[in-house]
Amino acid sequence: MQQHDLLIVGAGPVGLALALSLKDAGLDIVLADTRPADAAAADPRILALSHGTRLTLEQLGVWQTLSPTDIRTIHISQQGSFGRTCLQADDYDLPALGHVLPAGGLAKALRTAVERAGITILDNTEVTRLAPTTTDVAISLSGQHAGTRYTRLAACAEGGMSQDDPEVVEHDYHQHALIAQVGSHGGHRHTAFERFTASGPMALLPCGQGYAVVHVVDEQRADEMLALDDARYLALLQQTIGQRVQLEGITDRLRYPLLLRYRRKPTGQRTVWLGNAAQTLHPVAGQGFNLALRDVHALAQAVLDHTSDPGSHAVLSAYQGARGLDRLGTIRFTDGLVRLFSNDIAPLRHARGAGLFALDICPPLRHFIAKRMMFGARAWP
Repeated sequence: MQQHDLLIVGAGPVGLALALSLKDAGLDIVLADTRPADAAAADPRILALSHGTRLTLEQLGVWQTLSPTDIRTIHISQQGSFGRTCLQADDYDLPALGHVLPAGGLAKALRTAVERAGITILDNTEVTRLAPTTTDVAISLSGQHAGTRYTRLAACAEGGMSQDDPEVVEHDYHQHALIAQVGSHGGHRHTAFERFTASGPMALLPCGQGYAVVHVVDEQRADEMLALDDARYLALLQQTIGQRVQLEGITDRLRYPLLLRYRRKPTGQRTVWLGNAAQTLHPVAGQGFNLALRDVHALAQAVLDHTSDPGSHAVLSAYQGARGLDRLGTIRFTDGLVRLFSNDIAPLRHARGAGLFALDICPPLRHFIAKRMMFGARAWP
């Protein structure tokens, strides 16, 4: 019988970060992932990392191995209406408000660090069943390492959530995110743009020498836009963002559907859910991975406080209590932004413009929003 202290389901950035957070805890840790070893490193998605996430990655010893692009200014506006606001890193005495890099690059750096720490990763191995008891969790595996293993704590850090699970809340936004890479005449000057439109937000994130685009539209328009050739779609992006930046060239066009899905409680008997296994958020404001890494940080701290039994009720209760405010607050914040801005109702449009204007002329309110985006609940006094 193979017994572990912690078995992590998923060797993506979230699962790898948890393993790395506990590498010196004296625990027997193993990760299991359905994909081959190099799959996570090939992830084409772009991540927007908050300053708080940077601090966590520095603690894990991987930040210095990455090549992120800094975000020093965030320009927020609404198409077809007055009102805009800007967040500046200099206002907080920080080198950057956030950073942008490919998800695959982060996964590769984290995996290298985990392997150097001697932590086992079971690739090409699917977790087909979790059977928790009061003392451990029996985990059924199929694939390259088929069999049954036992662990005192199971951390599910990858995979979807069953729609039949009564603990899962789901809302389909009926929107798709179109992602691409675009060039910029004159460079990006480390400025990110968040532009709200009637059909959804559009973000330009400085990435390398150009921009990563996240363009949210309804399902029907997504089909229409994917049918456009590169030149016509680039012209549409330019029309949406206005003349603040001059776009040129476009590559790597992809799409994926958007929905809100989260577990009411991220813990169960000797089991915890993290990352997309706990909550899948709309990409507006780029909070998904940053929230997940804050979850990882808190879980690691709870385990370190109770290493005699990492799956005990004391650990999971401490973790859930520490994360409730930030987790539900971030879910409601992103969901509220989508519902508030993804429409063209005139009174709301004017109110949104007034709100952005108020943020711009009221530094304390603007700082409040910025710090919560950078640090989550850790910024609360």
